[in-house]
Amino acid sequence: MTAVLPPTSPRASQTSQAHAGPLDWRTLVEWLSEDGVISRAEAQRTIARCAQVQSAQHALIRLASVSMTRVADGKPLDIETIAQWLAGRAGLNYLRIDPLKVDVGKVADTMSAVYAERHKVLPVQVTPLEVVIATSEPFVTDWVQEVERQSRRSVRLVVANPVDIAKYTVEFFALAKSVRAALKAGGASGTASFEQLVELNKSNKQLDANDQGVVQVVDWLWQYAFDQRASDIHLEPRREQGVIRFRIDGVLHPVYQMPMGVLGAMTARIKLLGRMDVVEKRRPQDGRIKTRNPRGDEVEMRLSTLPTAFGEKMVMRIFDPDTTVKDLDALGFSQHDAGRWEQLVRRPYGIVLVTGPTGSGKTTTLYSTLKRLATEEVNVNTIEDPIEMIEPAFNQTQVQPHLDFGFPEGLRALMRQDPDIIMVGEIRDLQTADMAVQAALTGHLVFSTLHTNDAPSAVSRLMELGVPPYLINATLLGVLAQRLVRTLCSHCRVPDASASREALAELVKPWQISGGYRPYKAVGCVDCRMTGFRGRMGLYELLTVTEGFKERVSKEPNIDSLRRQAVTDGMRPLRLGGALKVAEGLTTVEEILAATPSLS
Repeated sequence: MTAVLPPTSPRASQTSQAHAGPLDWRTLVEWLSEDGVISRAEAQRTIARCAQVQSAQHALIRLASVSMTRVADGKPLDIETIAQWLAGRAGLNYLRIDPLKVDVGKVADTMSAVYAERHKVLPVQVTPLEVVIATSEPFVTDWVQEVERQSRRSVRLVVANPVDIAKYTVEFFALAKSVRAALKAGGASGTASFEQLVELNKSNKQLDANDQGVVQVVDWLWQYAFDQRASDIHLEPRREQGVIRFRIDGVLHPVYQMPMGVLGAMTARIKLLGRMDVVEKRRPQDGRIKTRNPRGDEVEMRLSTLPTAFGEKMVMRIFDPDTTVKDLDALGFSQHDAGRWEQLVRRPYGIVLVTGPTGSGKTTTLYSTLKRLATEEVNVNTIEDPIEMIEPAFNQTQVQPHLDFGFPEGLRALMRQDPDIIMVGEIRDLQTADMAVQAALTGHLVFSTLHTNDAPSAVSRLMELGVPPYLINATLLGVLAQRLVRTLCSHCRVPDASASREALAELVKPWQISGGYRPYKAVGCVDCRMTGFRGRMGLYELLTVTEGFKERVSKEPNIDSLRRQAVTDGMRPLRLGGALKVAEGLTTVEEILAATPSLS
C-alpha cells in the first residue's frame, strides 16, 4: 500500500496537541487560511456559504461542496486536495485507497463492519506487527488502544478521503461476508461446490440461503472489474488458494485470493449464466454473458474455461461499450495515416488486411472502421471465430468447426447473401485466402487479419500460403500493422531531463525526427496505481499498394525490397510512429522498444 507523504508543516505537532475530537469545518477554514491555501477573503466567503447549509455531512465533504478557490493557481479545492492538506496539517501520511492492493480478508478480520462505520475508519493493510488504518478524523484516536489490544498489533494511522472510506467500508465487509457465507454453504471445509447446490435445486430441495454468498461475490467481481477498467478477469485455481487477477492496460494485477471451494463455486455459477456445461470440466468451453456496469450500460463478456492441474481456470474478456472507439483520432492514428486509411477503406472492392500479434487491437480497429462504413445503403457481413463483440450495425456469423463450418464455408455462404462489405476474422490457410481473393475479384470490399510482425510481411505470408503474386496485385489494397503501448499518466508524468533528442534519433535511424520534442517519464500516483501509465494507444504502419509496389511483388518479392518500396510510397514504420509519440510526451522509449520491431 503506497501512501503520499505529507508536506512539511511546522504546525503539525502543535495542531495535534491543540486539537482533539471530530473535525469542525470552521476550524478547517481558519487553518486553510493560516497555511495560505486560501485567501482571507475566500475564507470569509466560505464561512458565509457553509453557514447557510444545514447538514450533517463530514467537514471535508462540506468544504469541498462549496468549491473554495486555491491561492496558488485559482483552481477549486476538491476533497482529495483538502484531505491531502489535512494529512500534512496532522503530521500523518495521506493515502488514496487502492482496492487492488487491499487484502479484504485480513481487513475484515481486524474489526467488525459496525465498529468501522461507527468510528469512520477502515483497515487497509495488515502485517504481523502492525495494522494500517485509514481515517478522515485524524484527531479522534480514543479507539486506537482497543484495536491494538484486540489485534495484538500496533496501529498506524493514515488520512484518507471520507467518501472513499465510506464506500470501501461497505464493499470490503460485504465481500468478506459473502465469501464466508459461500464457505459456509460449502461446509466447514469449504470444499463443496456449486454443482452440489444445483443438484439440490434439481431435486426440488430448497437451496441453503448461504449460497447467496456466491451470487454476491460474482456480482462484486464484475462491478469491481468494470470500475477498475479491466479488460480481462482471470479465475485461476492454485494448490492452496484460488487467485483472481485483472488485466488493466495490458498488465495483470492480483486482486484477491479465494478459498478453492469458493472459486470453484464462482466458476460454476458463471458457467451456468453463460449457458455452459457445468458438470463438464475435462475439456475447454466457451460462452457469453451480458450484464450491466454501475452506470446501467449493457456489457458483454466472453467466457473461456480451460482444465488445469488444480481445477478449472476461467478467463472473462470484457467488451464494455464505453471503451469502444468510434473515431481514428481516439484509436491513435496520426494525421498522416488517418487520411490514407480513410481513403483505403472507402474503395469499392479489394482486400484490406490488419496485422499484429494477439492483443494488439486489430479487432477494435476493424470494428471501429466497419461501424463507420455500415450505413443503411450497404450490407456488411462478418465471419468470426469467435464473435468478439455483438454489433447491431452489421450481420455477424460465428464459425462452427465441429459442424464443418469454417472460414472457407462461411465465406462461400456469405457470397450468396448479397454483401457489399465482408470481414473475415482471420486468414489462416490457402482455402480461406482463395475465397477472400474471389470475393474481392467479384466486387466486394474484404477486411481480414493476419499474424505478422509488420505490414510488408503480410504479402510474404500470402505468398507462403500459396496465393499467386498476380492475384495479390489484383486484389490487395493495403495492409495496416499495429501495436498497443501504454500511455503515460497525465496526472503524474514529469519532464524527462535525461532523455536526449540524439538518443531518440539513434533509435529511428536512418529516419529523422523534426518538430517539437517534449519527452516525459513515468512517476506513479494514486490515479495510475503507482505504475506511471494509464490507458493504451495504438501505433500503426500503413502500407498502400501502388503500381510501384505491384512491380516489386511481381519481380522482386523479398521482404526487404517490399519494405523499401512501401516506405517510398509513404509508409511510416511502427518504431518511427512510436518515436513520434515519445517526442509528444505520450509514452516512453522503453514502451516503444518492447512493442515494436527494429528498423534494421
